[in-house]
Amino acid sequence: MNAVLVRGDAVGPSLYYGQGAGALPTASAVVADLVDVTRLQMADPEHRVPHLAFQPDAMADIPVLPMADVRTSFYLRLRVDDRPGVLADLARVLSDAGISVGSMFQQPHGEHQADIIFLTHEAREGDVDQALRTIQGLPFVRSDVTRLRVENIN
Repeated sequence: MNAVLVRGDAVGPSLYYGQGAGALPTASAVVADLVDVTRLQMADPEHRVPHLAFQPDAMADIPVLPMADVRTSFYLRLRVDDRPGVLADLARVLSDAGISVGSMFQQPHGEHQADIIFLTHEAREGDVDQALRTIQGLPFVRSDVTRLRVENIN
């Protein structure tokens, strides 16, 4: 067991003890804590790192959206039968759900199938969910739709 005795002006002696990691690691941690306390006392109050690492006036009451209302871009990939009209049907489903396609890539897979990748413009997650349920039920779709959110940090 290790223990640290702290004497405070207002509280007097206070003992903290618990399972230790050994003499050297404990000594190193205690010295590091003392250095941190000393630096904090000597630091300019305007430049100290505040408790919880943020300034209280930076707090904002931002509502948490339900997942269905989150707006972001999406990467969608699926395998389909490679025949006329398939791409048009997929685009129609996305359009009907209010989803705009930013770019599309089609790669043949075998003799009669193709992998299709869509990158959408920003869209509502609930609309994408609805479109993917419809797409998954189409007779020419040969795989599950892979969906990844594309986040742009501005």
